[in-house]
Amino acid sequence: MRPDGILSPETATRRFLSSLDQPSRILVAISGGSDSTGLLIALYDALKAEPNPQISLCAATVDHALRPQSADEARDVAALCRSLDIPHVTKIWQGTKPKAGIMAAARDARYGLLAEAAVELGADIIVTGHTLDDQRETFAMRGQRSAATTTGIADLVLFDRRIWVARPLLSSLRADIRAMLKLRGIGWSDDPSNEDVKYERVRTRQALAGEGISVGEIEAMTASRMALDEAAAGWLDAHVDVHEGMLLRVGVAGLSVDRAVLGHGLARLAAVIGGQAFALGAEQIGAVVEFVEAGRPGRMTAGRVVFDLRRDGLYLARETRGLVPLTVGAGERGVWDGRYVVVNRSEVEVTVGAAGTSADAAVGHQAPNSHSLIPVLVTGIQQRRVRAVRDSFVPKDLGTLDSCDKHRNEGGQEGGAETARRQESNGRAGDGPAAMPTPENLPKSTLARARAAQARIVAADPSPDLADDIDVVPYFAPFDRFLTRLDVKFATSLAAAFGTRPYPKPPLGLIDGKTI
Repeated sequence: MRPDGILSPETATRRFLSSLDQPSRILVAISGGSDSTGLLIALYDALKAEPNPQISLCAATVDHALRPQSADEARDVAALCRSLDIPHVTKIWQGTKPKAGIMAAARDARYGLLAEAAVELGADIIVTGHTLDDQRETFAMRGQRSAATTTGIADLVLFDRRIWVARPLLSSLRADIRAMLKLRGIGWSDDPSNEDVKYERVRTRQALAGEGISVGEIEAMTASRMALDEAAAGWLDAHVDVHEGMLLRVGVAGLSVDRAVLGHGLARLAAVIGGQAFALGAEQIGAVVEFVEAGRPGRMTAGRVVFDLRRDGLYLARETRGLVPLTVGAGERGVWDGRYVVVNRSEVEVTVGAAGTSADAAVGHQAPNSHSLIPVLVTGIQQRRVRAVRDSFVPKDLGTLDSCDKHRNEGGQEGGAETARRQESNGRAGDGPAAMPTPENLPKSTLARARAAQARIVAADPSPDLADDIDVVPYFAPFDRFLTRLDVKFATSLAAAFGTRPYPKPPLGLIDGKTI
């Protein structure tokens, strides 16, 4: 290792291989560019120098079909892999490409196709060629958007709850990778978009000119961020209760913890309840924390979530606006409102809507008898802490004011004051699982709001047994598609609170005595 913490690609890959929980079959995501080609070669050379029968390589190329040259580049990669006797597949991004958000859509499609390739080739971990250059660019771009402490590219990410993606070269420079390839006489392809200044990353790269945040600074920020995540996970374990599948309560004691821990936890809980892929931003969560710290019972909304502050704690429920129906075809799977996975194993199409909307509106019918409600149980939830949610409940009066951004000093006493008095009379005014309100004692309007935002399944002329063929399972939008190592502890506590299946353990052990 150099004094500045930068690793050669050879050293970085050896360290990565030594950290693996064996046995492992590694899928190298290789586009044909210098970074991913260098990763493949470094791994190949390391295993050739020190053979390990419990570790093997395979490779996959995703052809996004966005440039005429991409097919030829994929064929060149396939030829390189054949010369090294490394199994390789090419996956093509099929179908119509979106006109807006193409980069994000391509990224999502790429990881989905890589996961398919991993199954096809029997791999249990994917590696990508992200470098320190990429890391520096990411820190610079995010720093321009926010003054808050940020994080860069995670070295380990769980994709779709099923396979881990590692980035072994995040402490290595692109120049060193290219020098290694030139020494080995191996070429690479250059994507012309990497020089197109219409992209923010290209402009940032040119401005940085090879400089940027140091490895030591990144490691310190990562350690600080993981410590915050661990503290927030402990806060969740001690102070957060789950009711009715998607109604959360933070107990009174949990509202007076360290401001950073409170903001970190609430920002992520709000993303879960609001069905958003990202935690609330610094400005939004700052306003929420100020609202909580003011201590006046009332309501405010942020990120599609109603924060309802009462005497017995803070309640979080999905706002009852913007609940768009979703059609799930026979044998298909869909995510409704960013909060529920709906698996339809039946032979008929079904529509998922909100329990608080009319069934006719959910399926676009006017005739009252043109559809049937299917009694669906939200599965995979720990029954000790969460009551089963059935879609047969449709409240007539939600008692909400969700059309406003903030609701202070309105209805804050309803239910909450009586609950607090009842707890105090029982000597349970403190916080923690013992003080968790029973469903009968939950604030009525808050409970009604949460129930109204629950999933309801509608189908035309369903068979009597159709309910047995449909699963509705909670979906944690900020974690279930992409879960970084930085968020593992909080996500693990979240899964335990909801009683859903745990996230898979990271596939790495120790590097230099440090747990990964």
